[in-house]
Amino acid sequence: MVEKSRIPDISWKKWGPYVSNREWGLVREDYSANGDAWNYTTHDSAEAKTYRWGEEGICGICDDKQLLVFSLGVWNKKDKMVKERFFGLTNGQGNHGEDVKEYYYYLDNVPTHSYMKMLYKYPQNAFPYEELLQKNAEAGKQNPEFELIDTGIFDQNEYFDIFIEYAKASQEDILVKITVVNRSSNDAPLILLPTIWFRNTWSWGYDGYKPQLSSGSENGMMIDHREVGIKNFYAKNSSTKAFCENETNVKKLYLQPNLAKFCKDGINDFVVNGNSSAINAEEKGTKASFIIDETISGNSTRVFEFRLSDQSFDEPFRDFDEIFNLRQKEADDFYADIQKGISSDDEKLVQRQAFAGMLWSKQFYHYNVEKWLKGDPAEIRPPKSREEIRNFDWKNFNAFDIISMPDKWEYPWFATWDLAFHTISFSLMDPDFAKQQLKLLTLEWFMHPNGQLPAYEWNFSDVNPPVHAWAAFRVFKIDEKLNGKPDLEFLEGVYQKLLMTFTWWVNKKDSNGNNIFEGGFLGLDNIGVFDRNMDLPNGERLEQADGTSWMAIFALNMMRIAMELALYNKVYEELATKFFEHFLSIADALDNMGESNFSLWDDEDEFFYDALSAEDGTNIFLRIRTIVGLIPMFAVEVIEDEIVEKLPRFKERMDWVLENKPELAALVSHWQVKGSESKHLLSLLRGHRLKKLLERMLDEKAFLSDFGIRALSKEYEANPFTLKLNNIDYSVKYLPAESDSGMFGGNSNWRGPIWFPVNSLIIESLQRFFFYYSPDFKVECPTGSGNYLNLDEIADFLSKRLASLFLKDENGKRPFNGQYPRFQEDVNFKDYILFYEYFHGDSGRGVGASHQTGWTGIIAKLLQPRLSKLEIGEAQTKSPEAQKNPIQKN
Repeated sequence: MVEKSRIPDISWKKWGPYVSNREWGLVREDYSANGDAWNYTTHDSAEAKTYRWGEEGICGICDDKQLLVFSLGVWNKKDKMVKERFFGLTNGQGNHGEDVKEYYYYLDNVPTHSYMKMLYKYPQNAFPYEELLQKNAEAGKQNPEFELIDTGIFDQNEYFDIFIEYAKASQEDILVKITVVNRSSNDAPLILLPTIWFRNTWSWGYDGYKPQLSSGSENGMMIDHREVGIKNFYAKNSSTKAFCENETNVKKLYLQPNLAKFCKDGINDFVVNGNSSAINAEEKGTKASFIIDETISGNSTRVFEFRLSDQSFDEPFRDFDEIFNLRQKEADDFYADIQKGISSDDEKLVQRQAFAGMLWSKQFYHYNVEKWLKGDPAEIRPPKSREEIRNFDWKNFNAFDIISMPDKWEYPWFATWDLAFHTISFSLMDPDFAKQQLKLLTLEWFMHPNGQLPAYEWNFSDVNPPVHAWAAFRVFKIDEKLNGKPDLEFLEGVYQKLLMTFTWWVNKKDSNGNNIFEGGFLGLDNIGVFDRNMDLPNGERLEQADGTSWMAIFALNMMRIAMELALYNKVYEELATKFFEHFLSIADALDNMGESNFSLWDDEDEFFYDALSAEDGTNIFLRIRTIVGLIPMFAVEVIEDEIVEKLPRFKERMDWVLENKPELAALVSHWQVKGSESKHLLSLLRGHRLKKLLERMLDEKAFLSDFGIRALSKEYEANPFTLKLNNIDYSVKYLPAESDSGMFGGNSNWRGPIWFPVNSLIIESLQRFFFYYSPDFKVECPTGSGNYLNLDEIADFLSKRLASLFLKDENGKRPFNGQYPRFQEDVNFKDYILFYEYFHGDSGRGVGASHQTGWTGIIAKLLQPRLSKLEIGEAQTKSPEAQKNPIQKN
């Protein structure tokens, strides 16, 4: 298969969709005194301000160093500016936080980006910038977001569907097809501005080398950069050319004299205002556009063709259609192979767009914290307050990489635990990239010297759930199944760095040394009664059921990886033993906290809760039923007897611990009680507790929705949870969609919606438990229905509910599309899938970031038939040849 054979050749990935959808309003572009990133650079100033760390565009591509960028600009002759970037609200402008206000869809992509396709819906009337700002400002937290479709701008079909497709003839020979469809019955004007520019690397005082774009043949431009292989840009259609510089318009933004004669917004000024002095008449610069001024007839389609190439052509479009057709066929063949176990065409459509969204969401990410804090030699020195601004203690951090983003508009910066989920989906189509992403965050210029992994750009020191080891082993096993051999170098390399991370957690997040962990926010935002990062006034501590459980999961993951590596290098047996014992200690602490042996499992309610621990040693439960209480379910590992017998030192020590500390074994482990096919279980849950958690989780009056597991029990809809602490009243109510709290920026909401990362871990945990228990271990599902299913059947039951968010129901509607008839019924909308950040706990409509194909992209994995037992980490029988030690040999 052609595409699959190309994937290992990294040169095919040199060019890709690595351009952010938003660079304004980001921490790394913020040089303010107070860290107000949203207001330091804004949407409207972005057209005139040169960025320091990256570039943005619509449907853009660039090389892996982002030296040269291609993107599309459009103008309908009514907007106040050329549409060069997607518009959205800042965190303070939206009634539920930041929010992109455009409609664009990722339709296709392959790992080498040799074929890519996406769609942008561009209104023919003036874009309603002010209305969107005003209506959202007027709306309160109780109101939903006011969206672009609510303005009525699409009501008369007065918009263009603009399809952007790329096909690579070779690694640096890229064909671009722009197909414009006028959905209106009326003729409409449109100016297309396919644009190329150099990221500004010359203005900061390090290297003054300045590349140049210039006019070539009648419909061509020449590209001259010492590090860029592409030298020519061709347009098939006759067009005007315009050149300016990627330099800040200082006069426009700051009322100071311009240093450059032609500025970044010069082409916009020429097109919109007719200002010919804004562009260079000599046709050279560092930013350039073809200007194609057309009237598109009603209900008609026009195709425009372009080519970026490392070659010179007399006839650059002679083989254009042939190459496009070939790359499209290769993409179809590639996905036909991946999807051969899926029978439903609708499931294939959803999965392929999920994969496309994952691949389109790769981004060039550049951020050197030390330089950012100090400022650049050629720029004004930042204020002294920046010495203690966010990330000041991460001076080692220096990223210059292609990274999978959660959402290239709302979250155009990596997040460590999001990325772990991304890699699971990537492993199905490009396991090499999945492994590279996991390894990246453990490198010295990402990981803090103390072992902490960076959380995300807004605060690298925040704490994400430690799921890196889980993801690494999952990707390792999937890769082994797909490629027929284990990548031990990858697994061992990541593992050795994660030893440091585990130690950081133990030293920093176990303040009492009692194996109860206070991780804080842990990715669960405002699910708690109060901000879980806050210091409580009388010295109380929040003892977290999820923080402790995440560390139990981490210990189990580290144990399991050590056991795998020990099959090839016996040194790792001792580490497997270390993490086995550490898991038992954490599990013991969860049930026997402090001198009073207080347990985070409430025997009365039969559920796990956070607890407040006072300085006098007393503890009280925070009896609110949230997914925090379900997370202990994730700490489960099933080991086959066969693998234990191959690790005699581990087995000897394990037997000693279980014999001499039987209270630990009895508390958490069925190790000595072999399950089906001689398997051993390590878990925080015995059968009774598991059934009790599932009883609540599968209750449709509590956690179970038609579309998955809610983050908060629905019982709090009519009767909110309340707590009085230190004379302050706290309350938590079930909110199935948007938050009514400004905590964590307002659009963060774990108080009721359905989130894919936790749901996917629930499903995997059930599959693991099933692997140990026989099919006779059954639970009522849904609770109260009288219908009993085994744990694997429940996992499938939940997978189908999650998938139903995107799939057509019996009425042909997709629940994520919500209440808008156009999205549900219009043939030009209804089969385009958006992978939202989270989903309404009752109706299933999409909420939050609309392109978070990152962790929501794991739907691609849920739709995929399971490869084998190997996927969830069980050992395979290994031949004597496979038992040789390649690690030591190498």
